[in-house]
Amino acid sequence: MRLVVLGHGYSAGFLTRRLVPQGWTVTGTTRDDPARVAAAGAVHLRWPGEEDAVRAELARADAILVSAAPGPDGDPALRDFAEAIAASPARWLGYLSTTGVYGDRQGAWVDEDSVLSPATRRGHERVAAEAAWRALAASHDLPLHIFRLAGIYGPGRGPFEKVRNGTARRIVKPGQVFSRIHAEDIAQVLAASLAHPHPGAIYNVCDDDPAPPEDVLAHAAQLCGLPLPPAEDFATAQMTPMARSFYAESKRVRNDRIKRDLNITLIHPDYRSGLAALLARETSRP
Repeated sequence: MRLVVLGHGYSAGFLTRRLVPQGWTVTGTTRDDPARVAAAGAVHLRWPGEEDAVRAELARADAILVSAAPGPDGDPALRDFAEAIAASPARWLGYLSTTGVYGDRQGAWVDEDSVLSPATRRGHERVAAEAAWRALAASHDLPLHIFRLAGIYGPGRGPFEKVRNGTARRIVKPGQVFSRIHAEDIAQVLAASLAHPHPGAIYNVCDDDPAPPEDVLAHAAQLCGLPLPPAEDFATAQMTPMARSFYAESKRVRNDRIKRDLNITLIHPDYRSGLAALLARETSRP
């Protein structure tokens, strides 16, 4: 079985490590980090740069995962490979989107049937990309699956370094909650969908415990036996525009569908489990 990943980044690496031992051959594109792609067990191709080779892989793919993010000019995978994907024999096409498509719900719950109402530029770009992928799938009868990912964390993307070096800040915005997902759980959801395709399906990929960001940092400090990072009021905190934009949305995301349709039992059902596993992994290294 052959999987092509367009934009083989952090999350795709966990999927590759899961699939290669099962006999899959994974080819992943990268702009500038072939060593990272190879370390995950995938064959790397440069994109931009080796478009013809990518098209050749798409022509013999059993599955295609699109992980490259859209921008103001649209979706780069659609721009460069729409025709090749439309002609591919792949029985599964996955698109990694974001729960940012739901926008700000002031802490209320959303599910896959909720109206899309993005509050940020990135959210609007994702809504447009989802619509473009659905249009391509409808016009060519493609087996599209959309995965809306919550905030991603995992090895190398945990809060412990900032907690230890004293740069962590507990930005407090009353009523603010985020949903999160460990990269290992993203991989198991994607693998389960590959094993049991449902063309047209949309899945929220998140854990069971939406929580305020300051609670996550406080728990990380507690696990490390360190003092709580200082609390700062969101209204007056000095933040970059990018960092501040993450606080533009507050919502709780339901994950019932991945459990019901894909029989998923989360490896890390909440941030406490996920952080404990990250800390154990760090301390077990020689």
